[in-house]
Amino acid sequence: MINVSNVSLQFPDRKLFDEVNITFTPGNCYGVIGANGAGKSTFLKILSGDVTPTTGNVSMDPEERLAVLSQNHYGFEDHTVIETVMMGYKELYETMKEKDAIYMKPDFTDEDGIRAGELEGLFAEMGGWEAESEASDMLQGLGIDTSMHNQLMRELNEADKIKVLLAQALFGKPDNLLLDEPTNGLDAQAIDWLSDFIMDFPNTVIVVSHDRHFLNTVCTHMADVDFGKIKLFVGNYDFWLQSSQLAARMQADQNAKKEEKIKELQDFIARFSANASKSKQATSRKKMLDKITLDDIQPSSRRYPFVGFSPEREIGNDLLRVEGVSKTIDGEKVLDNITFTLSREDKVAFSSRNDNATTALFEILMGNMEPDTGTVEWGVTTSQTYLPRNSGDEFDGVELTIVDWLRQYASKEEQDNTFLRSFLGRMLFSGEDVMKPVNVLSGGEKVRCLLSKMMLSKANVLVLDQPTNHLDLESITALNEGLIKFKGAILMASHDFEVLNTTCNRVIEVTSNGSFDRINSTYEEYVNDQDVQNRLEALYNA
Repeated sequence: MINVSNVSLQFPDRKLFDEVNITFTPGNCYGVIGANGAGKSTFLKILSGDVTPTTGNVSMDPEERLAVLSQNHYGFEDHTVIETVMMGYKELYETMKEKDAIYMKPDFTDEDGIRAGELEGLFAEMGGWEAESEASDMLQGLGIDTSMHNQLMRELNEADKIKVLLAQALFGKPDNLLLDEPTNGLDAQAIDWLSDFIMDFPNTVIVVSHDRHFLNTVCTHMADVDFGKIKLFVGNYDFWLQSSQLAARMQADQNAKKEEKIKELQDFIARFSANASKSKQATSRKKMLDKITLDDIQPSSRRYPFVGFSPEREIGNDLLRVEGVSKTIDGEKVLDNITFTLSREDKVAFSSRNDNATTALFEILMGNMEPDTGTVEWGVTTSQTYLPRNSGDEFDGVELTIVDWLRQYASKEEQDNTFLRSFLGRMLFSGEDVMKPVNVLSGGEKVRCLLSKMMLSKANVLVLDQPTNHLDLESITALNEGLIKFKGAILMASHDFEVLNTTCNRVIEVTSNGSFDRINSTYEEYVNDQDVQNRLEALYNA
């Protein structure tokens, strides 16, 4: 249990938190949400003790252990993978090292024997004899094969280091677990394993994440950071979002009687509980939802951008034909004989365990990179617009303001200031914000600029490479809704399960040993089909 009492954090120019009082209890998973810059990660640092609040304190039972997901991906380079995981339980690891050092002494004394006996007792109490097996099981669950467990961390790629550090945080059954963006860089199978782990975890979990599917799966409560306050709400992210929208409608309807509002709330909770019944968390969550009153739901101050794509013309019979495309980059073959044909109805999730593979494919499709072999042919009725993975490249060296930058991509009828300011206002660039130079924008602001450019293009094919990178939950939700409503074709690579699953009707897995194509399938069906996953393993290992 973690108790937060009267915590405030004051910076010279603003107060980030003001008199926060929350108790986080065992058996629950709390998702910390809030707009970009609201202080979600800072709050986790206050909980971990890395940031000292201006007033108030954070306390937990002195016998309890706190584990935190490390953000330093290069902090354990000289340690083996298995050792790095076990270092997550500091007391156990130090006991083990001291014990081993005593046994290695050439001049073993009686005092050494007594101390070794004490350490053996402590080691056993902390589950030391099962520790290496537990660490190995975690690594395998996250996709780190046993052949890698004795490698040095410096020998691993970035994605595998992230998995090892996640296993380090989870290791040893901590009493309180703090996870800041734990799904970043994880493949679908690793996220699925992590979700199952957290749902079965009996202690306290507090997580910051932009992955809505993950939050919906694991969370029993949402901790909403808003106006310098943090308020707890029962339910997962979707329940918080929909209930806050319901509260806003109720607040606006001054004529509705209280009895009518209570009935509407009860009907809403009943519908949501029924829809959530598939979740492993459903039973405990439903008990809490049934106790909610009108006073418990509140409208949110969140602002959502408007994302809507309107193609100027329909696509004809031919969309895209890719034949035998291969590409080697810096000595690594990322694409090998990739062949597929897309039709006008396709909304395709391009998946890969190597993001460089899908990025290389998209760059080739857009004519920004030449394949080593193979051809790409777009249908004559298609028009494409592209959101690249490295969105910042579009703004390097550009000194235009936001409004002048966007003006370049507007039609003659749309180039006047009134139209552009109104358009940008819907993308949350209001007032003098439109006069900011584009080269100083944050990552999320740059993506919103590129989405604005894509909307103005009126293209009938959207090509999106990791479009949710840098976006907050509100912008991701708006983008997701815009993609669902889009009438053209979509080619997209993303780690956002919810976006892929609600948008796409086809999945193409891209590997350095060819591709695997699954037509008429949701993303969820694809990742849950064990036969498909077995065939993919064979393809990746070929």
